Amino acid sequence: MFDIGWSELLVIAVVALVVIGPKELPGVLRSLGHWMGKIRRMASEFQSQFQEAMREAEMADLKKHADDLSQSVRDLTSGVDPYGIARDVEASITGAAPATPPATEPAAAPVPAVPDATRAAVPVAESTPVADAPATAPDTPPPVKGAA
Repeated sequence: MFDIGWSELLVIAVVALVVIGPKELPGVLRSLGHWMGKIRRMASEFQSQFQEAMREAEMADLKKHADDLSQSVRDLTSGVDPYGIARDVEASITGAAPATPPATEPAAAPVPAVPDATRAAVPVAESTPVADAPATAPDTPPPVKGAA
């Protein structure tokens, strides 16, 4: 901080000895040390209070950031019905009509038609034969074994 070498300190000590005198020099040095200790304690206290204020400001900033993130998550999930798929499955099992989506969900965009030229350019994989299924009408129940 200060660029004071040993030669400068020696000059200051000699001047202090001549000006103050050898009798009062120890008392003056003691009070000077006392005041230097007070100044250092005050500087340390100021520094710790400043660091505490910086920590509080950082914590407030982190809390604000976390609140913004949680609000964004709430906004994203507010229109989502996590049980909508379960209602549709339950409705298909019980035979009831499937649940309609809530009014807050956006309507699905129409799928554009694919031109015939594009379809013709895509190769079609050869189909593999499927094992013959029993020929029963879908409305008739399967035959019961052992019945005549």
